[in-house]
Amino acid sequence: MRLLEVVHRRAPPRSEELLPTATNSLCDIPTAKWTPVKGSLLKRSLNWEFYSRRFHLLLHLEELQLKTEIEKYNQDDVPMFRHKNNTDILILRVVSGVAKKPPLRLSGNQVMVTPLDQSTASNNTFYAGWIRHLNAEQVYLKFGETFLSHFKEGMRVGVSFTINRMPLYMQHRAVAQACKQKLQEVLFPTGQLSSHHSHLHRLLELQSNPEQCLAIQHIVAATAKPAPYLVFGPPGTGKTVTLVEAIKQIVKTQASCTILACAPSNSATDHLCKKILEGKIGKSKLFRLYALSWPVQNIPKNIKFCCNLNQDTNTLFIPPKEELMKYKIMVTTLLTAGRLVTAKIPPGHYTYIFVDEAGQATETECIIPIAGLLNPQICQVVLAGDPKQLGPIVTSRMAVKHGLGVSLLERLMRDIDLYKSHEIHGFNHRFVTKLLRNYRSHPAILKIPNELFYEGELQPYAHKEKCSPYRKWERMPKKDFPLIFHGVAGINERDANSPSVYNIAEVEVLKEYLKSLIDHLHKKGVTKIEPGEIGIIAPYRKQVEKIQNALRTDKGLRKENLENILVGTVEQFQGKEFNVILVSTVRSNPTLTACDQRFTLGFVTDEKRFNVAMTRAQALLIVVGDPRVLITNRVWNKFIHYCYKEGAYRGITVSDAEVEDDGQTTELSQTVR
Repeated sequence: MRLLEVVHRRAPPRSEELLPTATNSLCDIPTAKWTPVKGSLLKRSLNWEFYSRRFHLLLHLEELQLKTEIEKYNQDDVPMFRHKNNTDILILRVVSGVAKKPPLRLSGNQVMVTPLDQSTASNNTFYAGWIRHLNAEQVYLKFGETFLSHFKEGMRVGVSFTINRMPLYMQHRAVAQACKQKLQEVLFPTGQLSSHHSHLHRLLELQSNPEQCLAIQHIVAATAKPAPYLVFGPPGTGKTVTLVEAIKQIVKTQASCTILACAPSNSATDHLCKKILEGKIGKSKLFRLYALSWPVQNIPKNIKFCCNLNQDTNTLFIPPKEELMKYKIMVTTLLTAGRLVTAKIPPGHYTYIFVDEAGQATETECIIPIAGLLNPQICQVVLAGDPKQLGPIVTSRMAVKHGLGVSLLERLMRDIDLYKSHEIHGFNHRFVTKLLRNYRSHPAILKIPNELFYEGELQPYAHKEKCSPYRKWERMPKKDFPLIFHGVAGINERDANSPSVYNIAEVEVLKEYLKSLIDHLHKKGVTKIEPGEIGIIAPYRKQVEKIQNALRTDKGLRKENLENILVGTVEQFQGKEFNVILVSTVRSNPTLTACDQRFTLGFVTDEKRFNVAMTRAQALLIVVGDPRVLITNRVWNKFIHYCYKEGAYRGITVSDAEVEDDGQTTELSQTVR
């Protein structure tokens, strides 16, 4: 995206009681008409009649919240410095609020700076740059030549952050086009127009997994069209593998096919692209389209030769429409698929549109390629994901309350009869397949999530070698049961400059387990922890920081090669798997009654977060937390009781700390149900 360099100041309208409504034009980013909120529009259930108006309103609510949040980072007087290794990048070392809030909120947005030394710039002007990278201490900014030519090291500037409205524009346009293209049977399908006599090709090489085989057969035959076909993929069941195999079969059996394969994030899209390339389809048939703002250094080596990277200039470019249309398989993110719509690639060019990790995208994101590129009579939409795992990230609480946080995949499975499981016959395989074979986790690790979220239908199919590298670990509670809950009577703490919570007692316990795990690996001849071996999950950013700091400063750990150990929040682990997962639950407040505890646990009790955290481990799962707090929650109660019953419980019991619950002290074994 070309940088705007000098912009004159103009204040936007402000009002707490007014909301913007979209313009009718699809040529410009929707802006600027301000009308009273119509409460009745939000009170009604989502339906086709109000589809467009409802989502336009929810997107504007989200925009207002994003704008409110980002403006809190503005600074009147802050120094800027050049990057040591890249003189085109400027750095803000101090930004108010970055230490207090998750820095990811700023990614991809625009910054306006006004030099305070007016000799370097005319009055009432500012320079626009883009945020390229950030961490808790610094923001890395890209500017055009005009500002860089005036810049002096340590220059003091006024800083104003503004949201990048292009993603919102793409979603507004998609919502409008969905109605214009009359996609009611795609977004609210009845199945009446779907084929009832499709021929299913036999797939002899896939008979070992009947659910995957069934899904692929129906996708290739397009039995759901114009309704979307759903691949319900619980953790570790191979939903991406299923999509890739379906793409291979389509290319093999349908000479005239053209396929668009998308995912919400660049990491998920790159993963999908790599898997397709591994299928030996041929790089000449596939094209990976990146946004112009994507850092070139982040492009995987094996994708660089089949994407929109100019090898001579090492920059990204957008090919002309004719070139984009010549590839059999186009792979891109949902948002960048909007580029294909803008290029006016005609609806009907693509015969299949695949969306992997569809549960992580808002409905308005998911329909960017669908509303702009779909001919319902020609194209089969395929959505793959798991509505039981984390959904899309939405900032506005009001927008979440009224449905923007629900993915298209989840809404279809929740509201549309075609996708609901019959109590006797199960799912209708003409429209949806639930994958059942888990190839990731040891059966002991899989058991509780399976019972809580998947009707107990998941079947453990992970190879024994994959699940057994820690069988002889000296701290394993019992043979062939690689699961531990360790009770810790910690204390919740907060730093003065941050609302985020941490628990040092849990950090200390995690360190001891980590040292023992590293010793075990050393005895097996492992000298360096490889990526994917150990991951550490904590629900709060401050706890993540404390754990990361412990890895760097602890006498016994800092001498180890631990840079490949990922420490992060649950969101950073979705879609990933590790041999070992350690979880810190953080929350501990023993002075409250059990009733009060339910209101202090926060998103520790979010069932989707629990599900993601508990299903990342292949061979060993260790959870550290305060049972006195956690047992007040139904899901955690079941998990802790399971560990206790199986002899995999360590640490304190409730009675150890003599916690009073309505005047009575209770043993853990009696409290946990």
